[in-house]
Amino acid sequence: MTTALNRIDQLFADRDRKRFIPFLTVGDPTIEATFHLVKAMVEAGADLIELGVPYSDPLADGPTIQRASERALKNGVTIGDALQLVKRLRESGMEACIVLFTYFNPVLQYGIERFFADLAAYGADGVVIPDLPIEESGPAVTAAKQNGIHVISLVAPTSSSRINTIGAQATGFLYCVSSLGVTGARTDLREDLADFLERVKASTSVPTAVGFGISTPDQVRAVAPHADGVIVGSAIVQQIEEHAEQLKDIKQMPVAVEKIKTFVHQLASALQ
Repeated sequence: MTTALNRIDQLFADRDRKRFIPFLTVGDPTIEATFHLVKAMVEAGADLIELGVPYSDPLADGPTIQRASERALKNGVTIGDALQLVKRLRESGMEACIVLFTYFNPVLQYGIERFFADLAAYGADGVVIPDLPIEESGPAVTAAKQNGIHVISLVAPTSSSRINTIGAQATGFLYCVSSLGVTGARTDLREDLADFLERVKASTSVPTAVGFGISTPDQVRAVAPHADGVIVGSAIVQQIEEHAEQLKDIKQMPVAVEKIKTFVHQLASALQ
């Protein structure tokens, strides 16, 4: 039986090829726009899509993604809507990996066992829960394993002595936070980023992907040699924000989607 677990493992099987991972918030500015944007990003070269579940208190997110969550929440978008979007994307024939990014409270409210069962049933491959430390992740990890879902761990420069612990328990891939603080586009990356990423790689057998603050093709190229994948979020969400009015208009949506697709293609192409 082919499980969701296999899809991410297969994606990173060839460690010589770098993977591009864009992030966007579900329902920003509408669910329909998110659906078409995801499809376009895969066409533009995305290997794995990270779908952010809108949340009212996103501690790890900077202003750009916070505003995206606010716009989606005003539309009443829930974690259930995010799951239904995954289902619709799979029914449309999309084969790229899909990982949800959500805080733990929505998962708890939805029901841990029900959440992971639905992730698997609807075709998701994993989940990132930034406010769930590994020391308290037992019930979630158990439910995830029962359903063939990866719980993607985050590791940051401040993780220090915990890097080896996190790396040893990681599955799917390890999400490496490139900078301190919240998400957001940055003009410069940490000078010691390469050293940090090499230390993380030495701690784990799973692939690594680096995100937080990466926003230009040059930055993508700079970090690519040190990781198996590169994640870009705020820079893409900023593009969506700038084209929000067009994306809400069904007639103008294709033009806006095409512009954002071009932006994503430029980022993804930097890995080639």
